Amino acid sequence: MTKKTDYESAVLRLEEIVTQLENSELPLEKAIKLFEEGTKLTSFCYDTLQKAEQKIIAADELKTEADREEEA
Repeated sequence: MTKKTDYESAVLRLEEIVTQLENSELPLEKAIKLFEEGTKLTSFCYDTLQKAEQKIIAADELKTEADREEEA
């Protein structure tokens, strides 16, 4: 995984890895390397989604606060 990996690229690569693992008879060493890469990509995607969720929650809290101030 490169430093410039974005969420969409990571998901596409994960799909490729899953397809390779499901549809071919890979040597064990190659399958393990793909699995390890997939695990890293999964962690990256999870972290990215967690950060996005926190941004959404923060924005929603700001909107709710602003709405309350308008009502007051």
